[in-house]
Amino acid sequence: MLLAASAAVADSARFHYANASTTSSGALKVNFKETGLGTTVSTETVTLTVTNASADYQCWNHGGKHPQAGNKETVSTQIVDPNTFPVRNGQVTAAITVGPAGPGDFTCPGGQTLYLMSATYSGISLSGQAGTIAATPDPVSTGPIMIKVSGR
Repeated sequence: MLLAASAAVADSARFHYANASTTSSGALKVNFKETGLGTTVSTETVTLTVTNASADYQCWNHGGKHPQAGNKETVSTQIVDPNTFPVRNGQVTAAITVGPAGPGDFTCPGGQTLYLMSATYSGISLSGQAGTIAATPDPVSTGPIMIKVSGR
């Protein structure tokens, strides 16, 4: 009977929220709370899935100009990021941060520097023992940003 009671507690797992936002560096951050995990569970794996993470990169010269329309690139990727969190009192309250999508092989010609200009994330969800929850809002995007990409 005690085993059945423990299973019933674990079966009541649910997500309370999954709030998506972007950071000043263009990353996606999803804050969440999952409860009803039971008192015998010490860790919980929560997976963040983003069906489309895109980022816009552009080359700029040292005079602060974007000289050619061809010196820009939009990259897109899917993100699947499992994370393990400690369970305290049958719940997890945490955040997962990912991205932005990297520039891949895109480089700038001599005398120009590569910058991340924007990032957008869509199809954002979390999954764990509680099932799957869609993050809100979805999609989320950065405003115009201009972040120098190191080593490019």
